[in-house]
Amino acid sequence: MIIRAVTLGMGAALLVACAGDMDRAEPAADMSEQAADTNMAHAHMGHVLTAWEDTPGGQGFLPTAQAEAAVAAQHAGFAASRPDDLEWMQMHVVHVVNAIDPSVEPEGPGAGYGVRQAAEGVAQHARLAADSAGASDNVKLHAGHVETSAGNVVVWSERVIVLGRQVGAAGSAGEAAPLVAEIEEITEVILVGRDADGDGQASWQENEGGLQQAAQHMQFMQEGEGLG
Repeated sequence: MIIRAVTLGMGAALLVACAGDMDRAEPAADMSEQAADTNMAHAHMGHVLTAWEDTPGGQGFLPTAQAEAAVAAQHAGFAASRPDDLEWMQMHVVHVVNAIDPSVEPEGPGAGYGVRQAAEGVAQHARLAADSAGASDNVKLHAGHVETSAGNVVVWSERVIVLGRQVGAAGSAGEAAPLVAEIEEITEVILVGRDADGDGQASWQENEGGLQQAAQHMQFMQEGEGLG
């Protein structure tokens, strides 16, 4: 009887131990799921910064936008350098629009992706990072700033396209020159943002943040995640 009682006691102890092991396993599974969710946020950050499947050279959306915007700004400067030469201005504005959106103007010096499409990718994947289950407060905060800045770039890109069409339809250099001057200004703003509220700096906010501000807040996001 004593032997039986001891055996039963050991069995009960084993059951308790197994139950305890099962209880301890559940948080481990939760931690694994949380890590996977966090990694999805990091994956979308990578799409913004490092790699995407259909960009030139497979770059991230942000470096693609910056490279295309640099081409657009360069040719806007070329166009503005001869305000009395309609043909010259029209030629380089075509190049600007090509770098902004090659679906509008397929021929030119851009890489064939365009600022507008790349900026849309930045905004979309910043939002996807923030919306990933388990995304940190750091990701959510700075993703909103990146998304706003990239959204500004999309709006400004659309304005450049409208102005480009007006330059193409202009009948004189005098008519085209102020349009070209505005294109030059906007392409610079796309790159570095602007101080719309007069506080002495260009922030990430609506109508202020450009690609420079998007890059800055992606850096903040990376550093906050221990990835910088």
